Amino acid sequence: MRILQISSARTFGGGERHVIDLARGLVARGHEVYGAIRPTCEWQDRLDFLPAENVFKVSIRNSFGVLSAIRIGEFVRDREIEIVHAHVARDYVPASIACLTAKSSRFVITRHVMFPLKSFNRFALQNLGMAIGVSEPVGEMLRKIFSADKITVIPNGISVSQFDHDESGTLREEFRRTHGIPRDVPVVGTLGELKPLKGQRDLVLAAQEVVKEIPGCRFVVVGIDHTPDSRFRRELKRLVKVFGLEESFVWLDWVEETDAFFAGIDLFVSPSHSESFGLAILEAMAHGKPLVATETDGAKELLGDSEQLVSVNHPVQLANRVTELLGKRDRCRELGSQNRSQAGARFSLEDMVESTERVYKELHSRNQTP
Repeated sequence: MRILQISSARTFGGGERHVIDLARGLVARGHEVYGAIRPTCEWQDRLDFLPAENVFKVSIRNSFGVLSAIRIGEFVRDREIEIVHAHVARDYVPASIACLTAKSSRFVITRHVMFPLKSFNRFALQNLGMAIGVSEPVGEMLRKIFSADKITVIPNGISVSQFDHDESGTLREEFRRTHGIPRDVPVVGTLGELKPLKGQRDLVLAAQEVVKEIPGCRFVVVGIDHTPDSRFRRELKRLVKVFGLEESFVWLDWVEETDAFFAGIDLFVSPSHSESFGLAILEAMAHGKPLVATETDGAKELLGDSEQLVSVNHPVQLANRVTELLGKRDRCRELGSQNRSQAGARFSLEDMVESTERVYKELHSRNQTP
């Protein structure tokens, strides 16, 4: 099949990683894959596995980008694309219009976040073939907008085998040496865009309690503040300074390869206030790391009923659980092993690609029915 993946996201995050993984998996299965991205996209180099002529640049500024929809429709029609799959809310209506103008294309969306869709989508996307939620809570939200027969849940996936590293000990030493972290101190890490919703402020508040019990503990915060003046990042650093914890924190921009980061830490923390799924949590699981995560919908789906969960927006509880687990090395190893097994068994990248492909084939077969 000829399949177009559309994402107007400028910066790279979990949803964009999903697009890349899906596109790569579909190419491996023999499909002709195309990508529609915005001209200022910061992650277009990650599509380098696609022929240059298969990557289409188009500005989609909002849900009513009619000119963008016309351009996408022309691209779809000229290449006889059979499936159009949109991943960002503002792309849904332009993608829908493009499919209507191309006539023979089937229209799919994936919802990557928990925020409710605006009700006008119920009427604007009447040609929707299927809406995919990345978790059951997202699926429930979609059922409030679209009929149940147009909703399916396909969790994000990850390839656990790609994190089998014989050199993990070496990576750990290099990461700590590079960032001035003593080899024998416990290290807590978090990874995600720097913004209030991701809860990094709660981690800083928790850190001041953790260091009272474990003075040498280090905290590695990986993520970019995408606001023009990086206001939130500056606020976090000021808070760290107020607590006198400058030597306890390492601040890193987004890292291309996370292997060294995960090798270098002992415990991964997700302090988020909302997660529809939580790809960073899943990656930590795949690396065999113990976790402390807030009870977001995504974390609960990934971890189930686990001692690794704490209340949202509760820094003291977060601090207590981090301190408790860092004091139980054997239990941390057990949890890390369990997490890795769960990631491989329940959230396989191959399963995610295969399930999405199945959706495409079903919609395509409807198009072929006389």
